Amino acid sequence: MPPSDSPAYTFVIEPAARGQRLDRFLATRLTGHSRTRIAGWIREGHVRLDGATARPSASLEAGQSIVVEPPPPPEVELEPQAISFDVVYADDGIIVVDKPAHLIVHPGAGNPDGTLLNGLLHRFGALSPVGAPERPGVVHRIDAGTSGLLVFARTERAHHHLAAQFADHSAERRYLALVWDHGLADSGTIETLYGRHGGDRRKFTGRVNRGKRAVTHWTVLERLPPCAWVEFRLETGRTHQIRVHFAEAGHPLVGDATYGRKRRIDRPPALRRLGFELGLTRQALHAARLGFVHPTTRETLCFESPVPADIAAAREALRP
Repeated sequence: MPPSDSPAYTFVIEPAARGQRLDRFLATRLTGHSRTRIAGWIREGHVRLDGATARPSASLEAGQSIVVEPPPPPEVELEPQAISFDVVYADDGIIVVDKPAHLIVHPGAGNPDGTLLNGLLHRFGALSPVGAPERPGVVHRIDAGTSGLLVFARTERAHHHLAAQFADHSAERRYLALVWDHGLADSGTIETLYGRHGGDRRKFTGRVNRGKRAVTHWTVLERLPPCAWVEFRLETGRTHQIRVHFAEAGHPLVGDATYGRKRRIDRPPALRRLGFELGLTRQALHAARLGFVHPTTRETLCFESPVPADIAAAREALRP
């Protein structure tokens, strides 16, 4: 096994875990790492099952031992940069931010800097080591074109506590959006399996036979023909979930260039132009409410963000 300066982990398989996949078992134990990353460690020989290399899909038996020696993290230099954003709340453990639209949460392919994370490092210094080196402190994300509330962790303890709340769906997340009102019911729930789009790996879809569970609850707050002002409550938080679920149900978000342009809905040319005519340069989606239990004080915190000016103006323009 390759040498490593990272800590080693040892597990003995209990009878209750018999039959589980190796990568899934480790993902539930090493919660600071994604299943994809863990599967990579297995393929690279950083994980041994009863002293031997194995496949990520290996089925476990009671009494087997697993030794994990993670490789040292790649050296990534995240540059602190002065970025404009509003901090709603901050203490020694957490930071709550109201992210403006078009600001990317963390560096990635094609966006090496100029992100919210670069700004947080400039303003607060070190963040939680979980997710380092690429995404220190990042507990959850919203799309670049979506505005609203996010919480970041400053300590490892806070990070794990917050991540558990998002994983078990106890954290409260409510969004507001303008959508095409194509016979939309007053309220309802969309529940699908969820995964990558087969024709475009940058997109997602709820029309898959295998995938993760995705659940979106909605309530119409106001009818604004040909649109509606809708509140969403997320039970799960998959990438692009609201945008995908509503686009595939025939009610794409106003201004959504990725999922909304080619929907077959009433008067599609007029509706496709409407977002631009209303002055929107992004999808009309805002993370308006965020609630969770503070990882240290155990106090229930709840934050709300006002509707940003561009969405508010679009909504007003639709009113008689």
